[in-house]
Amino acid sequence: MKNTKPIIVALDYSTANEAIALAARLDPKLCRVKVGKELFTAGGPQVVEQLMQLGFEVFLDLKFHDIPNTVAAACRIAAQQGVWMVNVHAAGGEKMLVAAANAVQSDARRPLLIAVTVLTSLAAEELPTIGLASDIKLAVSRYAQLAFDAGLDGVVCSAQEASMLKAKFGAAFNLVTPGIRLADDSKGDQSRVVTPVDAIKMGSDYLVIGRSITGAKDPIVALQNIAASLDG
Repeated sequence: MKNTKPIIVALDYSTANEAIALAARLDPKLCRVKVGKELFTAGGPQVVEQLMQLGFEVFLDLKFHDIPNTVAAACRIAAQQGVWMVNVHAAGGEKMLVAAANAVQSDARRPLLIAVTVLTSLAAEELPTIGLASDIKLAVSRYAQLAFDAGLDGVVCSAQEASMLKAKFGAAFNLVTPGIRLADDSKGDQSRVVTPVDAIKMGSDYLVIGRSITGAKDPIVALQNIAASLDG
C-alpha cells in the first residue's frame, strides 16, 4: 500500500511558541511533525501534547541510547503519551533494542519504533574515528539487521542506503530518511543528502524535511509543493 503521507516536518526550534506557531500554518493532512532534542528540552511533553491537539501525529526524535531498562522505560512513557513514532540508537545493541520493542508492544496506541543507524551528518572518512570501518553501507546494514532481528519497525538511514535495505529486509520495514534537501538548497550540516522525489524512488518511506519547509517564505506553500511533487 502506498504511503500517502510521507513528509515529516522537523520542528527544530528553541522555543515551544515558535514551533507551535509554525505548525499552526501547516496542514496535518499533508504531513506529520518531528520533535527533537532541542524543542523537547525547551518545551517538554507539553509541546508534544499541543501538537497533537492541532491534529498532528508526532515523531519523538530523542534517539534513546542507554542501558536496556532505562531505554525501555522511556519508550514506554512515549507510547503512553500517544506519539506516532519514537526512535532509539541501534548502537545500543541487541538487549537494548529488544527491551525497547517489548516496552511498546502492550500499549494500545503502540508507536512505530525506529532505530537510528549511521547519522546522515557523518561521512565515510569519519567512521574510523568512532571505531567503524569506512564503509557506510556496511555499517548501516549491520545496524539495520540488529533492529530487524529485535522486532523494530524500521530504521533511520540516508536515502542513499534505502534501496539496499528494502532489498534486504522487505517493503514492510520502514525507512525514515533525514538529509532531505530541495535541488537548490544548501546541504547545511548534512553529508548524505537527497531530494524528496529521488528519496522516494530510492525506497524511503518517510522524509524528514526541516529548513526546506520551515525556512521557506511561505511554509504551507513549500509543503504543498513538495507533497504535489511526490504525488506526481
